[in-house]
Amino acid sequence: MSEPNWTVVVLTLFPEMFPGPLAHSLAGRALLDGVWALETVDIRDFASDKHRSVDDAPFGGGAGMVMRPDVVDKAIGAAHKRGPLIYLSPRGRPLSQARVADLAQAPGATLLCGRFEGVDQRVLEARDVEEVSLGDFVLSGGEPAALALIDAVVRLLPGVAGNQGSLLEESFASFLLEYPHYTRPQEWQGRVVPDILLSGHHAKIEAWRLRQAEQITRLRRPDLWARYQAEDGKKG
Repeated sequence: MSEPNWTVVVLTLFPEMFPGPLAHSLAGRALLDGVWALETVDIRDFASDKHRSVDDAPFGGGAGMVMRPDVVDKAIGAAHKRGPLIYLSPRGRPLSQARVADLAQAPGATLLCGRFEGVDQRVLEARDVEEVSLGDFVLSGGEPAALALIDAVVRLLPGVAGNQGSLLEESFASFLLEYPHYTRPQEWQGRVVPDILLSGHHAKIEAWRLRQAEQITRLRRPDLWARYQAEDGKKG
């Protein structure tokens, strides 16, 4: 079997959470076919005491526990082999489709999943870790975020999606949210498919879809709309 196009290494306290949903559908088939590969590293394997402790109380007081820098550093040292080292954190830069596309072009990525109150700042600085967030909310750990990031990257790998062209029209591909979709039946509960989609006039259909995408983006995501207008102005 040839080398996978992309390999992800996940450092976690719960390796049994992987591949999880990634073992199914497009990502699952691509994993079985060797298009991408997954490795998990149990951070507890690098603890030095009989209790396999990975966390301790925070200096300065406060609630919760913090993952120890010495334990996390040993795990990173043993596993950091592919692409950028990314820590899934609510204080990280928001994950964008552009960053996902960049990661898909790399040989892989190494993902650090935090737990408790997070990871000691010193190891993040020492290892030059990139912090990435899925959004303005907090999860119980980095594993669900890692699964989402992996799924977003894997679907962009060559040979995973059935129609690569459809990836170019998705939300965020050009700072626009995606236009509405319709399929059979033509009439459902008194609601009908827009006539333009039945016209067979591809240029008019594309223009209608663009207008719909622009309208949805303007109403729902003013931040994206501003970026779209800025990019459109550069082209003009």
